[in-house]
Amino acid sequence: MIKRILLSFLLLGCVLPMPAQRPKIGLVLGGGGAKGATQVGVLKEIERAGIPIDYIAGTSIGSIVGGLYSVGYRADDLDTLFRSQNWLALLTDRDTTLVGRVLKEEGGVYYLFGFPVRRKKGANVPRKGFGLLRGDRIYNFLDSLVANAPVYSGKASRRERIPFQCVAFDVKRRKQVVLDADSLARNMRASMAIPGGFKPVRMDSMVLVDGGMINNLPVDIVRGMGADIVIAIDLTQNKHDDYKSPFAFLKNLGGVLQWLAERPDIRKYNENCRNTDIYINPDLGDYGVTSFKPSAIADMIDIGRKAGEEKHDELMQLKERLKLRQRSE
Repeated sequence: MIKRILLSFLLLGCVLPMPAQRPKIGLVLGGGGAKGATQVGVLKEIERAGIPIDYIAGTSIGSIVGGLYSVGYRADDLDTLFRSQNWLALLTDRDTTLVGRVLKEEGGVYYLFGFPVRRKKGANVPRKGFGLLRGDRIYNFLDSLVANAPVYSGKASRRERIPFQCVAFDVKRRKQVVLDADSLARNMRASMAIPGGFKPVRMDSMVLVDGGMINNLPVDIVRGMGADIVIAIDLTQNKHDDYKSPFAFLKNLGGVLQWLAERPDIRKYNENCRNTDIYINPDLGDYGVTSFKPSAIADMIDIGRKAGEEKHDELMQLKERLKLRQRSE
């Protein structure tokens, strides 16, 4: 008798349709240096609207904002982070205690106005930590933030880690690399390694630099993760909808010259812009990638918040759509 009942339930389960799941929401955070503070303001409004985020993809500064968000930091946490840090010191490995000294040798390292510029000959100090914009300090900072993130520390027991991927560019093979495993701090550091500015991150046989070289607004990545609806925060100010490279004649020479001739990053960027559902592109005026002054950070956070407010109706329509789907399940 019991076997018949169990069999009946199994057959019934095969006949009845499975309840539909609510659409999955993907958040995309583009690159843009200091302009990333704007994304914090937008996130405040997304949170205020009560929109759940299921997947995150980011590039460069967007990888830092998105990576930290994925491990439990929220808009208010990131607001405090952006306002409280000496970004110049973080990004350049600068020793702020030596800012007033033209040239100072300390611990086997020569500093110029606080910037590490040369290792003292014969000093027993690792070479890898020296040189302008090598990124060691920012890496250690990110590593500490990840280690103490809310999802790991128990400070936010209801928060679960959100699946996250970020984009880097392998200069050896001139290909996009999507990072989603192992060290989150390392992945973020690779995605923000501006060529010529930061030391590349070496992984296996790859030499990784800033993902903006190939995919500055990775909508396609978050779609591939499973997102049905995409909210994209784009920091790009100057668009090239019909871009034609003046270096097209170099396309058969290979290497960086071929990249200049084809500009695959612009082509992919335009495709990704068209493939968003809620597209947020704050007007940042004269603020740029190096606008790290506290007053500029505060202004950009506010600009982001206002840009999010302008999308309030769209966000609420999305929220209602999610509620309707949940009621039908």
